[in-house]
Amino acid sequence: MINERPHKKLVTWQKAVELVTEIYRMTEVFPRKEEFGITAQMRRAAISVPSNIAEGLTRKTKKDKLHFLNIAQASLSEIDTQIEISLRLGYISQEVYEGAEMKVIEVEKLLSGLARSIV
Repeated sequence: MINERPHKKLVTWQKAVELVTEIYRMTEVFPRKEEFGITAQMRRAAISVPSNIAEGLTRKTKKDKLHFLNIAQASLSEIDTQIEISLRLGYISQEVYEGAEMKVIEVEKLLSGLARSIV
């Protein structure tokens, strides 16, 4: 078995990857005209979260680790905004919105805890 990377064992990273799959599923039904608009933007922001968590955890200094975790946190704020816009445009239902918001909040809390553990 290939040596598993340390970040894959973290619940924070695992939940962030789950958020990515949720965002991909959510945006599959967006209008075709949004393919290079909000769909692409949401997907990039979502992918940024676990990617920056993984990269940050490989860094040697606390400052570098926190820098990448801060980028992940900023990407979560982007997703939060984009989910709100999607709701207002009628691309997602209130139910989908609430489910996505719960996942964003969960990852935010875990990420904040991870950052506190590094300081």
